Amino acid sequence: MADDATRDRVRALVRDVLSKTLPEAAPTVSPKAAGSGPSLNEGKGVKVARDESAKLVITEDDVRGLERGEVLRIAEGARLTPLAADIINERGIEIVRRVSRGGSAQPKTIAVGADHGGFAMKEELKSFLAGLGHRVNDFGTNSESAVDYPDFAHAVARAVSDHAADVGIVIDGAGVGSAMTANKVPGVRAAACYSVEVARNSREHNGANVLTLGSKTITNEQMREIVRAWLATDLTEDRHRKRVGKIEAIERQYQR
Repeated sequence: MADDATRDRVRALVRDVLSKTLPEAAPTVSPKAAGSGPSLNEGKGVKVARDESAKLVITEDDVRGLERGEVLRIAEGARLTPLAADIINERGIEIVRRVSRGGSAQPKTIAVGADHGGFAMKEELKSFLAGLGHRVNDFGTNSESAVDYPDFAHAVARAVSDHAADVGIVIDGAGVGSAMTANKVPGVRAAACYSVEVARNSREHNGANVLTLGSKTITNEQMREIVRAWLATDLTEDRHRKRVGKIEAIERQYQR
């Protein structure tokens, strides 16, 4: 476990360094691989072998294992490391670039927090977010010693409400208590999510800006998939914006 944790931290550090030092232009790849490709809503005949569209930098680890001629989906603004580009060229891998809807294509400042039950998962989350190229502000807790979840949910929610962070993620045992706490802060729409589908819906339909998770209800792998989907989705349609506007109007009725 220690070796795995160390390896994850090293990979996250490498990705962070690459995201800051790579040139804006991606390395040269074959015409087939370099095409902008269809968005997720187009080209239904395209069979994607691997989806790495939540990442800002594509490394050799992300393309290793793909067979010749397979399709890799990446974010619209994602960049390739030189070794990743070489592998793509050699194997004739086709790139499909996902057209961003305002989600994870741009780096975000993300406030994170957890109680003692969520501490271990929060540490995994921080490495994962750094690997995606996001900036992380950790509001604690910093150990598995018993603490009160409202303190940390409140701190994360305040960071989002004050625009010190773009979005927030809080982890406790079930995710419910942190959501209740965060939703007391004006301007915060916190959603407790237990699946990728609910995570996408909370962003696309409800404009959630704080995600709460339960460390006792999901695995670390499920956490990564939920967070990836949540960050890659945004509130875009007018009909959903109108309904979120009604949520905000109700909130204002009770503000003094």
